[in-house]
Amino acid sequence: MTVPRTICLGFLVLITLGTLLLLLPISTTDKGWGDPLVALFTSTSAVCVTGLIVVDTGTYFSTFGEAIILTLIQVGGLGYMTANTFLVLLLGRRLGLRERLAIQQSMDNAALAGGKSLVISIIAMTLVFELTGLFCLYPTFSQDYGSGYGLWLSMFHSISAFNNAGFSLFPDSLMRYAFDPWVNAVITALVIIGGIGYQVIMELLNWLRNRLAGNRRRGLFSLNFKVVTSTTAVLLILGTVAFWVTEYQNPATLGSTTPSLKLLLAWFQSVIARTAGFNSIDIGAMGNASLFIMIALMFIGASPGSTGGGIKTTTIRILLACTRMALQGQEQVLCFRRQIPTSRVLKAIAVVVGSGLVVVGATALLAISNPTLSFITILFESVSAFATVGLSTGITSDLSDFGKYVIIVTMYLGRVGVLLFMGALLGDPKPSAVQYPEEELLIG
Repeated sequence: MTVPRTICLGFLVLITLGTLLLLLPISTTDKGWGDPLVALFTSTSAVCVTGLIVVDTGTYFSTFGEAIILTLIQVGGLGYMTANTFLVLLLGRRLGLRERLAIQQSMDNAALAGGKSLVISIIAMTLVFELTGLFCLYPTFSQDYGSGYGLWLSMFHSISAFNNAGFSLFPDSLMRYAFDPWVNAVITALVIIGGIGYQVIMELLNWLRNRLAGNRRRGLFSLNFKVVTSTTAVLLILGTVAFWVTEYQNPATLGSTTPSLKLLLAWFQSVIARTAGFNSIDIGAMGNASLFIMIALMFIGASPGSTGGGIKTTTIRILLACTRMALQGQEQVLCFRRQIPTSRVLKAIAVVVGSGLVVVGATALLAISNPTLSFITILFESVSAFATVGLSTGITSDLSDFGKYVIIVTMYLGRVGVLLFMGALLGDPKPSAVQYPEEELLIG
């Protein structure tokens, strides 16, 4: 079996297992067998770290069911191959070539060496940040809900935030803490760190270690680090300004608060639009301009090797650089004085085109099966599902059964990736030795 098929089938196995566990009477609060569609939808949303829900998580599921969802989020955020490799290492087995290839492809890592150390580093880093988030959230949640339940809330929301899942045990997500600067700071920090990618985090940690050790020669950042961090910063700033401007006079969102609180709310929405899924304001009350801006941010998504979805920050940066070079009449695609390989440019184009086709198909099917819903809300739901964001204008539970199945498939495709899924269907590519003649073609 090829590596893409292994990864795609692995996610299907996780979704199936999660569905069966969420169907058990012990997983629901009424102690009865769960609804199969609800269980399947919730399991897919958790494994794909999306956060879209058709029932309120905190009231429909029992503590056992919530623990199952949290486990699915953790495994789904790490990725099937990372979690599977970690289990292999726990059993004392050595990593074979197939496992190393799977890690390389799932993490988009160019090197085959160091697979074991990479997985251990990812697990350790994840635990450190999630435990830090737990301890930071605990004082607030324990004060509001008691020490026991406050600890559970802190753990759940810390893991959900770092994995960019967006699941919340509150019926209003985080709207009750919309004006709490501390909770906003902790959640957004976890979302950003989880969304920039493990390789970027490890590179930053290595840079800090070298600086502290006085080794300045090894302090150069890679092109991936520069592109990810700069693009992320620009998107966060632009998103904050855009939401602050478009929703400034909207009394249902930012209009009834002070300028400083408006900035806090706009910042939170800008962060969570990058595949996190929480919300501190009513998304359904936002204007069409804000919804369209959020759709664009969701489609771009997080960064490669992270817990988030979307076409990724590096993809949009490559396409922007390609556009700039084409307008300047140059054939080389440059970024930070480095030439981008043609293979990466073609991959970026394929990711955008494939992702766009999935979103168009999902939107069309939802529009056909739910004719009473507005187009902007349907498009928003489709992009949110594909980019594994989890934000919704409130129509998820109102979708027809067929529409919910469309969202399930869209979430799955968004999590495994269009190119990986096509690789699983078509098998390993076969290079051709045939060279065809070139011919000019009119463009634009």
